[in-house]
Amino acid sequence: MSRTGCRYGLLAPAVEEHRRKPGRLQVDDIPAGLIAMMGVRREPHRWWRSLGSFRKVKLYGFVFGLALTFLIMTSYVLSGDRNSLLLTASPYHLPSLVSQGPFPFNITTSKDYAGIKLVVKSITSKVHFSARQLPDPKDLIQSEPHMFSVIPRKFLPDVKNPCWYEEHSGNVTWYGSNLYAHYSRRFRIVFDYLRRSFWEHLHRHGDKHYRMRCLPYFYIIGQPKCGTTDLYDRLRLHPDVRFATLKEPHWWTRKRFGIIRLSEGFHERYPVDDYLDLFDMATYQIHDYLRWNQTGDPDQRKIIIGEASASTMWDNNAWVYFYENATDGEPPFLVQDFVHAVQPDARLIVMLRDPVERLYSDYLYFGIANKSVEDFHEKVSESLHLFEGCLMEFSMRSCVYNTTLNNAMPVRLQVGLYIVYILDWLTVFRKDQILVLRLEDHASNRKYTMHKVFDFLSLGPLTEQLEAEITRSPASNTRRPADKSLGPMLSLTKQILQEFYSPFNEKLAKVLRNDSFLWGGGEKIA
Repeated sequence: MSRTGCRYGLLAPAVEEHRRKPGRLQVDDIPAGLIAMMGVRREPHRWWRSLGSFRKVKLYGFVFGLALTFLIMTSYVLSGDRNSLLLTASPYHLPSLVSQGPFPFNITTSKDYAGIKLVVKSITSKVHFSARQLPDPKDLIQSEPHMFSVIPRKFLPDVKNPCWYEEHSGNVTWYGSNLYAHYSRRFRIVFDYLRRSFWEHLHRHGDKHYRMRCLPYFYIIGQPKCGTTDLYDRLRLHPDVRFATLKEPHWWTRKRFGIIRLSEGFHERYPVDDYLDLFDMATYQIHDYLRWNQTGDPDQRKIIIGEASASTMWDNNAWVYFYENATDGEPPFLVQDFVHAVQPDARLIVMLRDPVERLYSDYLYFGIANKSVEDFHEKVSESLHLFEGCLMEFSMRSCVYNTTLNNAMPVRLQVGLYIVYILDWLTVFRKDQILVLRLEDHASNRKYTMHKVFDFLSLGPLTEQLEAEITRSPASNTRRPADKSLGPMLSLTKQILQEFYSPFNEKLAKVLRNDSFLWGGGEKIA
C-alpha cells in the first residue's frame, strides 16, 4: 500500500500563499499575545549589499532602515493590512480592537473599577446561546478526503476498541517518515521498535498481509489547567487502558493543519496515518489478544485506547485559514464534526474547574516573566475590552471562535466559556457519550470521580491494592512553588471575573442539571 502524501485537503490559493510565509498561532496551549501580531518580514536591498566598504553610509542606511521598518509596521497595524505579518488576520478581523495597544488601568481607582464593571455588564447583556447550523456530511468529506479514505465506516465487531484491518503490500515497514518522530529522541526510539517488530504483528490470510489499525475508544477533550494530566496519569494505571505514545497529540486541532510550535508558521500537514501510528503499541496488544483468544474467552481483557489532548474541546483557531463558506463569522466545521463523522460512538471526558481559578492558573503556568497579581488584573481588563468590542459586531459564537481575537487577548478568557463548547459538542454527540467532571470534586474525592470514569468506560473491576494505587497517588501537574508565592489573585479581579463568567456558568448548570457547576461555594484546589 503506497503512503499518501502529507499535503492533502482543499486549500484556497490564498491559504497556500499564507503557508509559504511565517505564521503565528495559539499553539500547544501557549497563548500568543498582541505583540505576536506585529512582526514584519524584511528583505535586504541589493544597494545595501553593494556598499559594504562604506561604513558611514552603512551606519546611516541602518538607521534609515530601522525608521522605515517602524513606519511600515505602524502602517500595517493601523490599516489592518496584515498580509505580510507573522499572524495573518482572520477575514473577520477586528482592526479597531487589536490596534488599541495596552490599556493603562489604575486598579486603585474607583473610576477604573466602575469602567470595567460597565464592560462586564455590556458583555453579559449580549450573552445569547443560538442554535448551531450543522454542516453537510458531503462537505466534511470533501474538506478532508484523505482522512475519510483511510478510516472505514465500520469497525471489527469482536473488539471493544474501534479497530479495523487494512491490507499491507510491499516491503515498506512505515514509521520512518512519521512527522511525530520530529518531536524528540524518545518518539524515534518508540518508532524504531515498532518498525523492527512490524512484520510480527501482521495478520496473514492466504498470500496477503493485513495490518490492524485503531482509533481511541475515548478522548479526554478538555480543559487545560483543569486536572486532565492528573486524570490521564491515573487512568494509565488501569490494566485495560492504553494511551497514545504521547499524552497530547493535538492532531484534531493543530497537527492535521500543520501547526506545531509557536512562531514556526505552518508546516507539512500531519496525515491521519501518522496519528494512527501513535496508537500502534496498544494496537499490537489488541491484535495479539485476538490471535491468542480465537475461542472468544469472555474473561479476556478488553483493552481500550485513550487520547488526552486538552485542546480538542475548544481549539478551532485554524479554521479560518482552511475552511471557506463561513456563516456570520462562525466556523463552517468544528473539530467534533470530524470526530463524530468517523467515530459516532466515541466516549468523551471533560474535566472542568471554576473558570475564574482556571484563568489565573493558566496565566501562572504559561506566563513567561514579570508575573504579578496586578499584571494579571490588567491583562484581564484588556481582554474584557477586546471581547466586548467583538460582541459589538458579531455573535457570541463568532467571538468565541474568532482566531484574531483569541490571539489578541493577553489571557484566554474564551477557554472558560465551557457551555459554548459543550453545547456545540452536544449538537453531534448524545449526552450520555459525554462525561463532565469537576476538578474540585476530583481533588476532594478521587475515588468517587475515578469510579465514575471506570463506569463510564465500562472498565472491569480492580483489586483493592490497584484501586488504592490509582486513587491515592499524589496529584499531577500542580502549581509550581514560584507561582504559589504570588498568592491568590486580587479580590477585585476575582469579583470582575465571577460576574463575567456567571451567565455562562448558570447555563452550564442548567444544561447539566447540576448546580455545583455554578461554582458559588468558594471551593479551593490545593
